[in-house]
Amino acid sequence: MNRIINNMDGSLQRHLGIVSLTPRTDGTLMEFLSLFLKTIILRPYVFAFLAAFLFSAPRLIGWRRTWYFFVIAWIVALLCEFSSTRTGIPFGWYHYTGSTVGQELYITDIPFMDSLSFPFLLYASYCMALAFLLPAFSKRNTGRGGIIRMQFPLATRTGWPVMLLTILFFVFIDIIIDPVALRGERWFLGQIYYYPDPGTHFGVPVENYLGWAVVGFLSLCAYLPLDRKLLQTGLSIDRSVTGHILLGCGLYYGVLIFNLTVTFWIGESLLGMTGLLIYLPLTLLLALRLLGHSGSSE
Repeated sequence: MNRIINNMDGSLQRHLGIVSLTPRTDGTLMEFLSLFLKTIILRPYVFAFLAAFLFSAPRLIGWRRTWYFFVIAWIVALLCEFSSTRTGIPFGWYHYTGSTVGQELYITDIPFMDSLSFPFLLYASYCMALAFLLPAFSKRNTGRGGIIRMQFPLATRTGWPVMLLTILFFVFIDIIIDPVALRGERWFLGQIYYYPDPGTHFGVPVENYLGWAVVGFLSLCAYLPLDRKLLQTGLSIDRSVTGHILLGCGLYYGVLIFNLTVTFWIGESLLGMTGLLIYLPLTLLLALRLLGHSGSSE
């Protein structure tokens, strides 16, 4: 892909907002850095969530696994977006408008910040799944406030139940994100993309949510076997990981609250209430699990 980009005419690259991933001149490097800085200024909320991911993930899985998790999810998401804007697979047909070309960094026709969101959303969904499925120490050894102390066994954290529940939470968060993002012209996101054939869920096609499931599945199919092969040193195997898990859950709810707030702010009350109806029961179940009223313990 990078060879194709580098062989493009310079004026065409500038028109599309494309910057080579291996800059050949100081001018191109400065253009890259300038666009990257503009992206941070234009999308500070994305980089705030990314910073929260980089703060929380290494505490649970270490820097090496964090790096693998991020790179795998980002590459899978970028390739799927590249494919879907050209073939309709796996998200269905959609197109970026290019309305922010020159204001933020693009990779081909895809805004950099868009594919950047997938890794931290997948990690936050992973933590939500772990919060429900990790075994707990004896109820006699509960932590502060009566919250259970979760273990972090390899078999559980890399098993199929965690994978499937992670994908479910990953799709659920997009059920909140995508409809409000589609209305970006009514808030500070801007109208950056559209569906040629609007779908039934507040304009979003069902294929989009299937695409998110595909991204989650492919990413975890690559990461979880890698987790099994890496050395287990440096991980909290014999200590409670509840606090680290809750940091990831906090990231998930941070993204959720941000998007629900924007949803109500732009006057989409029905869309916002739909989101609340999805997450209020899930939040209650999570609270019960953390207080030791459900799930397994030893």
